[in-house]
Amino acid sequence: MKKAQAVLGIVILGLSFSFGVQTVNSFSDPIHFLQIDTLSTNEKTAAPEEEWVSIYDSLGLGKQGLSETAFRYAWYGFHKMNLHKPVMAIADFSQSSCKKRLYVIDLIKKKLLLNTYVAHGRNSGQEYAKNFSNDDESFQSSLGFYRTLGTYEGKHGLSLKLEGVEKGINDRALERAIVMHGADYVSEDFIKNTGRLGRSLGCPAVSIADSKKLINMLYDGAGLFIYSIDQKYFAKSGLLSEAISTNEDHALGAPRL
Repeated sequence: MKKAQAVLGIVILGLSFSFGVQTVNSFSDPIHFLQIDTLSTNEKTAAPEEEWVSIYDSLGLGKQGLSETAFRYAWYGFHKMNLHKPVMAIADFSQSSCKKRLYVIDLIKKKLLLNTYVAHGRNSGQEYAKNFSNDDESFQSSLGFYRTLGTYEGKHGLSLKLEGVEKGINDRALERAIVMHGADYVSEDFIKNTGRLGRSLGCPAVSIADSKKLINMLYDGAGLFIYSIDQKYFAKSGLLSEAISTNEDHALGAPRL
C-alpha cells in the first residue's frame, strides 16, 4: 500500500511539473512562445539581440527608411508587453511626414505587411514631429507603446482604439480619444500641394485607402510604437529603461556597434 502511494505521489508530482512548464511557456511571453514553434533550429539558438538584427536586415527596413534604433526599441518593448497578436506597427516620427514612416511587421512570418504614411498631431510640428504631450486638448502626438483595442464607427468612419501603456507618457490616450483612423489629409496629393502631410489632433491618422486594411491587421491585441529621438521620452520610459541603460548610445540614434 505504501509503495503504491509513493508511486502515485511521483506521478502527481510529475504531472504538476509538466503543467507548470506549459503554463510558463504558453502565457508569460505570447510572442516568444509563438516564435519557438516556427523558428528553424539555427534561429532557436540565436540570441535576442541577433534576432532583431537579422529581421531588420533581412526585411531591408533600413533601405525603406526605418530607424534602426526605432526597430530595436520596438522589438524590445513588444517582447515585454502582453500582446495577443504577434504584429507590431512602428511609426517612426524621426522621419519627415512626407515619407512612408509607418511599418507593420508580422513577427511570426517575419514579413513587412505594410509601409505607408501616418500623420502626427498639428501642435507637434509642421513637416517633422518635434513636440509631444500626454495632455488633453494639446493636439500633440504621444510617444511610446500602445496596445490596440476594439473598433468603432466615428466621425472619421471605422476607427481603432488605442491604449497607451506608458504611465505619464501616453496613458491618457483613451481619455483623449487618440485612435487610428483614415483622413483625407493623409495622401500624396496633400504632400504635393503643401510640402508636408496633413496633421491630426494627436491621432496617428492614416490614408482613407489604407485605414480599413490597417485596422484589420492591428485590432484587438497588436502593438503600436510611436518613436522619435526624444530624450524626455527615453528618460521616462519604464518599458525601455533596461535597454537604454545597457546601451545608451542607441538612445541618441547611434547605429549598432
